[in-house]
Amino acid sequence: MSVSVEDVRHVADLANLELTAEELPRMAKDLNAVLGYIAQLNELDTSTVEPMAQVGEVLGLEPAQNGETLRADAVRASLERDAVMAEAPETDGRFFKVPRVLER
Repeated sequence: MSVSVEDVRHVADLANLELTAEELPRMAKDLNAVLGYIAQLNELDTSTVEPMAQVGEVLGLEPAQNGETLRADAVRASLERDAVMAEAPETDGRFFKVPRVLER
């Protein structure tokens, strides 16, 4: 599989990126290099490598009493909406108002 300049132009348009005519072929070359490295990795035999479920196991972290290596989720009180909205530069009382960033 190869990424063409037209593919780069299409994806840049979808991402609302403005690439110059000089950047398009360079980006296609870079993306094709990344795909080449991925193809090399796909050639490796990983059949004897065990899947890793938790990074903590690899790092040797001791599991907590419940078997988890991460902290337990705990329900805590959240901030009051009125106090948060009072700090916002612009709000409709329920949501933050932000400037429009997309022209399309």
